[in-house]
Amino acid sequence: MYVRITDLNQQSKILGFKESGYKINNSPGAVSPKPGSDKVKQQELVIPNKYGERLVGVLHDAESSEIVVLCHGFRSTKDDPSMVNLAVALQNEGISAFRFDFAGNGESEGSFQYGNYWREADDLRAVVQYFCGANHAVGAILGHSKGGSVVLLYASKYNDIRTFVNVSGRYDLKGGIEDRLGKDYMEKIMQDGFIDVKNKTGDVEYRVTEESLMDRLNTNMHDACLQIDMECSVLTIHGSSDKIIPLQDAHEFDKIIPNHKLHVVEGANHGYTNHQAELVSVVLDFVKASLKQDHPDLSEIKLKNECRINCVVTNMYALCDTSE
Repeated sequence: MYVRITDLNQQSKILGFKESGYKINNSPGAVSPKPGSDKVKQQELVIPNKYGERLVGVLHDAESSEIVVLCHGFRSTKDDPSMVNLAVALQNEGISAFRFDFAGNGESEGSFQYGNYWREADDLRAVVQYFCGANHAVGAILGHSKGGSVVLLYASKYNDIRTFVNVSGRYDLKGGIEDRLGKDYMEKIMQDGFIDVKNKTGDVEYRVTEESLMDRLNTNMHDACLQIDMECSVLTIHGSSDKIIPLQDAHEFDKIIPNHKLHVVEGANHGYTNHQAELVSVVLDFVKASLKQDHPDLSEIKLKNECRINCVVTNMYALCDTSE
């Protein structure tokens, strides 16, 4: 059974939440609510994952039956400019969107871990199950960077969502490690059991344990992508000037995912700093076309949704109004 808390004073006492206004992202290419909209409908949701940790997210409610779930990247949050812009753009098109923090990131409970790819897929599963039980149909899932890899892992394991967008996800999870941990990272971690990653001022940003490193190294994106169902429609978007994850990773996904499209954003970096408009446009076109083609009726989606038989969550969740 779900317990819904709608009184703001009660919410604050139980969860310590404060009512706060939401500010639209003002970065280049930022998306604003439609003119004439006096109030942006948003709610802060807390959804428990299977490990008992509370995942905090923001629902952009367009009062649609379908919803798109947005997943952030490595050491990022639901407030990443791309996540915010995409959520607002979807809402402007009449499609509800939900952006949330994975466990150990942002406002969500839990401890940050370097790997955790499959565990984050579990977090995503909890979100999908929640909306299934709340009379919504998850029509599409999008992830950026690490989140892109996570959504593809989800697609490989579950067969309840038909539309996925991978924005700059990593195919080779062995790649990029030396850039963060140094060339002798394996020797160091075998000797000490961990590596502390420091910023330019020498402060420790996060710790990489041997267990979390091996979790990443043992996560095989190639094998997982081979398990993605033919009926799943997957779009990969990647910037041609991405210095974090090479464009080649996108081409590798294109080779092995059966029902796949690839869109390269010329000149875009990993965060699409100066290419938000194209990113949003490509995502909107793909999601709207997929929803129209594959999910014409809410009742049909609910019948197809595998999660319909496993939607009972006994933990409490809460709603907080964060409208402007």
